[in-house]
Amino acid sequence: MSKIMSATDAIALIPDGCTLGVTGTGPALEPDLLLATLEQRFLTEGRPGALSLFLPMLPGDRKGEGGLNSFAHNGMMRQVMGASFSRARHPAFLDIMATGEVEGYITGMGTMIQILTATGSGKPGVVTKVGLGTFIDPRHGGGAMNAASVSPPVRLIEIEGEEMLFYPAQKIDVALIRGTTADENGYVSFEEETNTLGAVEMALACKASGGTVIVQVKRVARAGSLDPRTVRIPGPLIDAIVVHPAQTQLSPMMADPAHGWNPFLAGALKRPLDDIRPLPLSAEKALLRRAALELREGDVINLGAGVATRLPIVALEEGILDRVTFTNEHGIFGGLMATAVGGSFVPAFNADAIMDSVFQFNFYDGGGLDVTFLGIGQVDGSGNLNVSRFGAEVNGPGGFINITSKTRRIVFCGTLTSGGLRSRIDEGRLRIEQEGRFGKFVPRVEEVTFNAAEARARGQEVLYVTDRAVFRLGETGPELIEIAPGIDLDRDIRSRVGFELAVSPRLSVMAEALFREPLLGLASSLPKGDRA
Repeated sequence: MSKIMSATDAIALIPDGCTLGVTGTGPALEPDLLLATLEQRFLTEGRPGALSLFLPMLPGDRKGEGGLNSFAHNGMMRQVMGASFSRARHPAFLDIMATGEVEGYITGMGTMIQILTATGSGKPGVVTKVGLGTFIDPRHGGGAMNAASVSPPVRLIEIEGEEMLFYPAQKIDVALIRGTTADENGYVSFEEETNTLGAVEMALACKASGGTVIVQVKRVARAGSLDPRTVRIPGPLIDAIVVHPAQTQLSPMMADPAHGWNPFLAGALKRPLDDIRPLPLSAEKALLRRAALELREGDVINLGAGVATRLPIVALEEGILDRVTFTNEHGIFGGLMATAVGGSFVPAFNADAIMDSVFQFNFYDGGGLDVTFLGIGQVDGSGNLNVSRFGAEVNGPGGFINITSKTRRIVFCGTLTSGGLRSRIDEGRLRIEQEGRFGKFVPRVEEVTFNAAEARARGQEVLYVTDRAVFRLGETGPELIEIAPGIDLDRDIRSRVGFELAVSPRLSVMAEALFREPLLGLASSLPKGDRA
């Protein structure tokens, strides 16, 4: 029997009350036609309802519509388990979650991918140290999103005297995934996609659960005609194929309008980079330059969301892009993140490798990174960091907790304040023209996404690089070690920090070269790293 069917017929295979897994993140690999058809069926028939969603990533990048907003209807969801959410992209979905009528649990992205692997291979679950001491630890809430969430999917256990977190395997009844081409037997290739994003792990977990795997593709090819080297999901894992000829690789801004995809982002071609313009001189660029001083020859680097995603643009300008390896949690190794041209940081131009998600997080959890550069939400007097919850806004950690658990050097990057902050650089000196309304260095973080005491116990080196100062994680918390030229310690730093400021006796002024136009000269002064 043919596996090819309409979106309507495929979505009719989803029963009420099932556990539904969905892949894709941001603009990449979103099964948009399937989600739109699913939403329309619920609006017209009231089915399927009471769904339990398993969401390792954040599908959908269209503000206010699509993606998770497809589920934002009373009675459609019963429970949600996910790694990250976005008020900007999915306001209706988060409004539903805020009512407390739907159970919701947050878990690290890497752990969720590993749960799929455990389910797919018949293992009882995932045992990990990732997340100990953070808000996903059951002693600190177990990742509960609201008051209705009283049964977190995680337990604290002990193995040979060491504390661990245990996540049971999760049954997946139906999986919605996406690729580029399927042959008539269901073999799926990803030749136009920028990432693979756990699609095969989701399909494997679903089939091992006795479930139904539905794939959305751009085209169907004759059986046996695909290059087996491009096939990422074998046919026996696929139950239904839905063809969406208008499927685009990414959002229209990032895709070639004539073909719906950009070969430079899929690894099919290498893009010339000489037209990538350097960042203009600003406080942000100075911050990124200071962060770049932490790079070493041969470093394998992770970049998290936020200002740090533009670090490769500085590396390109300085002529060291090919002397380090930038990665992200979505499988990218090497190349230049698409943020260089205003796009998402999920894909990259000229990647050296695009790996499956389970590999990427196993690599991270195994200590494969030398250094990571991540954003700053809130920092408290102990050095703890929050990037996952701000008041009623629940963002989740994405891959943040996995990344910070084993990386030897951690550099958090962000401004000291936010909300209307304006500054300028004048003759090598930083001037704050209008202070931000919100301080990021607070007495107590709202939620612990990064536990500083655990990091100290692991022997990690931690820096907090801001627009006007650099802090080091000391024995008791952040210690000020550098201050930008033109910045007053009391007026611009001490008064903006919500805890007693520890100042190093060796406090120094940040290099003035960071705040001037000429290159830093990293091409000739990049220190040797362990891999060089």
